[in-house]
Amino acid sequence: MRPEIAVLDIQGQYRIYTELYRAEAADKTIILVNGSLATTASFAQTVRSLHPDFNVVLYDQPYAGKSKAHNHHPRAVTKEEEALILLELVEHFEAQHLMSFSWGGVCTLQALAHRPRRIEKAVMSSFSPLLNPPMLDYLERGAEYLGACDRYRVGHLVNETLGKHLPSLFKRFNYKHVSSLADHEYRQMHFHISEMLGGDLVDAMTGAAKIQVPVLFINGEWDEYTTHHEAQQFARHVQHARFACISGTGHFLDMEHKQACREMREVMVQFLQPTGAERQKRYRPVAPGQTQGI
Repeated sequence: MRPEIAVLDIQGQYRIYTELYRAEAADKTIILVNGSLATTASFAQTVRSLHPDFNVVLYDQPYAGKSKAHNHHPRAVTKEEEALILLELVEHFEAQHLMSFSWGGVCTLQALAHRPRRIEKAVMSSFSPLLNPPMLDYLERGAEYLGACDRYRVGHLVNETLGKHLPSLFKRFNYKHVSSLADHEYRQMHFHISEMLGGDLVDAMTGAAKIQVPVLFINGEWDEYTTHHEAQQFARHVQHARFACISGTGHFLDMEHKQACREMREVMVQFLQPTGAERQKRYRPVAPGQTQGI
């Protein structure tokens, strides 16, 4: 499964590395939005779950992954700028769906608030409208370590918190990636954390009221940082919010074990490609291991 690779000029100021996994039989395209410190490689399992039911697009932010060599980095990129980049990618690839992971949900919410005409549905995984005590502790320690460019502590912080339920092999890869990022990537992530702690998430929630398409929020049963129960508060902000909880998994969901991967695939595909009968179902809160109207 080889992707079509392109580096696109966006807004006349960024060059964005993209991968398109085209499926001849698919009539819908979905764009996947990375979380903080992540690259296209982080979605390897998700691509396998969605392809060939969908054409799948991956991309790296201008400061990260295979995009960073094509850009200068004089300043940090804001979440609103990331949302505008995403909107241009939606138009370029004529995408109907979006899916985000973790903090990629912020720019995805902001993009959806612009009501892009092509987008029909969106999936947000491991995201919450609240900064609860565990997440605040993670962000505050992250800001300290990133500010000091302490690679050892940044690498271990991710694995000891958000990544605590990852298999050991994934933890090793995770540590190697996070601890070897460029200085400007650490500055970028420090900037994003400062935005979150300064109320950027609250602003995103305010804009979420403008979203008109169905949005599915998927969280892990064991994720204490973006919990399933707290995610259900999105029902107060997003008009057509729907929810699912993946049993026996934490923040990284389908990367943690095979059963979570199978359950994630079922939840996503049934939401994005519902049957006629499923369209008539009413959505209600669910317990871990169950899906809601999916």
